[in-house]
Amino acid sequence: MSWLSSLGPVGEVFRVIVLIIEVLLVFNLMILVHEWGHFLAARWRGLRVEAFYIWFGKPLWKKTINGVEYGLGSIPAGGFVKLPQMAPMDAIEGESNSIEPLPPIRPLDKIIVAFAGPLFSFMLACAFAVLVSWLGKPQTESFVTTTIGYVAQDSPAAKAGLQAGDQILHIDGQEIHRFEGMTTDTVRWNIISSEGKSIEFEVKRAGQKLPPFAVPAEWPEKAEESSRSWLGTALDAVFKRPPLREVGIMGKETPMVGAVQPHSPAADAGLVPGDQLLKVDEHPIYHRLQLSQYIQSKSNQAIRLHLLRAGKEQTVTLTPRLPDKHPADWNQPMVGIVWHATGERKLSHPGVWEQVSGAAKSLVSMIQKLVASNSDISPAHMSGPVGIGRVYYNLLQDPAALLQVLWFSVVLNVNLAMMNLLPFPVLDGGHIVMAIGEAIRRRPLQGRFLELVQTACVLLLFGFIIFVTLKDTGDIFLGAGSKKSGGTSEFEWLPKDQRQSMPAAAK
Repeated sequence: MSWLSSLGPVGEVFRVIVLIIEVLLVFNLMILVHEWGHFLAARWRGLRVEAFYIWFGKPLWKKTINGVEYGLGSIPAGGFVKLPQMAPMDAIEGESNSIEPLPPIRPLDKIIVAFAGPLFSFMLACAFAVLVSWLGKPQTESFVTTTIGYVAQDSPAAKAGLQAGDQILHIDGQEIHRFEGMTTDTVRWNIISSEGKSIEFEVKRAGQKLPPFAVPAEWPEKAEESSRSWLGTALDAVFKRPPLREVGIMGKETPMVGAVQPHSPAADAGLVPGDQLLKVDEHPIYHRLQLSQYIQSKSNQAIRLHLLRAGKEQTVTLTPRLPDKHPADWNQPMVGIVWHATGERKLSHPGVWEQVSGAAKSLVSMIQKLVASNSDISPAHMSGPVGIGRVYYNLLQDPAALLQVLWFSVVLNVNLAMMNLLPFPVLDGGHIVMAIGEAIRRRPLQGRFLELVQTACVLLLFGFIIFVTLKDTGDIFLGAGSKKSGGTSEFEWLPKDQRQSMPAAAK
């Protein structure tokens, strides 16, 4: 679909519209399957079904078929099947339009109907997991590695003595299997979810296991150059998420050339897209940032790059220098390489149980950290429909969009199933708990008090959705960060003949 962008601004607008439509289709598929589970179970157990809606709020479209009103709401946050014989849900679903008395149903029927939605979500996750296991999931080196690729200067990790090339074995006693991701065996999750004043790293360096490193859990922020106004502070409080713990490390990745700027030192040396850079002046390269720092220290000095091209190792020599045309405040030497966005990716074929159980463990760990007193993780770090849609929007632009969407849909549907089973009124788990209470009391839980509780919980739920939506919106409009200098359009390399004749003042 990238061809649309080549049509200019109009094509780009159409590309964005198509992506948004794809996001809505994928996201609503999850809702449809979940609610379909409730619908089929209600039909099976003989409950009266009055409505089947995707989304909440005032209907944008509705049609009655065989006594059931099907519709699309105006608030894109879930859906519902209107079952007046279940607990009162008038605040979400509207008042029942039934004029005939409804026969009571057994608690077991309520439990089956409530459980069917999460069950169908889980089954959909398993179906997606089968496809991922068969088709594969693209993974980058920095995702699956346990080796540190880069340590930021003056970071807690650097001060504690961690180095690029160290292989991480355990963090706070938890065995590590990969660097990125939100599962409990990753470097990233164990850092952000740590609760102590320091984080204990066990690493192996040059084949030798070292004594544990105690890395401070706090990274003192640099003082801002200018004080923010009260309006800016208020906007940050509403839209920005609280910072999570960092120690200043990134996973190992072999830098891959994505493009070479014409007439640059890289072009003169013969580098081409797809080259993987292995060493610089005999030093192993663990990350592109490490190489960038090395280049900046070698202005007008020749360096030797060892690279891998089409399975064969080669060596080239180039000399970093200032671009012939550059911003007035730019003084760092460059070589004219535009890095590949992801580097080399390989397909993994994780088992169905590995995917489903990993997603479930991640959610359980997230909930545990939400309630832990010393954890930095809070509800402000959760996402709602806008955040989920943004993830899908980004994944659909990936060259392997189908595989990425399938993988994320496994995680999302497992989360949808488990979150709905929480014992909170208006969620499926709340219906199950009330049905169990009804079975114990031998009479339905009803009355004005129950309606007030349900309404209060509905308001609380929508309040939470609004809260996380504001954070998701902040990620979109404020999370891109400040304007970055050094974009490729700001620099230009000239051919040798023009470069030599160019006045020094113009460079």
